[in-house]
Amino acid sequence: PYIVVLTNPTTGGVSASYAMLGDIHIAEPGAVIGFAGKRVIEQTIREKLPEGFQTAEYLRDHGMVDMVVPRGEMRATLARILKMLTGKPATEAPAEPAGLTGAQAEAAGA
Repeated sequence: PYIVVLTNPTTGGVSASYAMLGDIHIAEPGAVIGFAGKRVIEQTIREKLPEGFQTAEYLRDHGMVDMVVPRGEMRATLARILKMLTGKPATEAPAEPAGLTGAQAEAAGA
């Protein structure tokens, strides 16, 4: 299976290609996900789009994203999914980089 993690923003060609081809789609809270911007879409279809149209939560509620997971929980979530798919036990996730708090590690992309 192809697991995709959608971060903010996932737009343009990325969203039109490999980002939406996954078998399992996981997005970060509040991530903007879409090909074209809201204004371009509204001008094209001549309709007003609903609030939050291109957010991870909206897409989850409408079946385009499987789950919305905060970045700090992503590693454990991916480990659980891989365990379910492979039948192998998940190993301990590596510790956060030394000297960084959880928020600092997240901001640093760890």
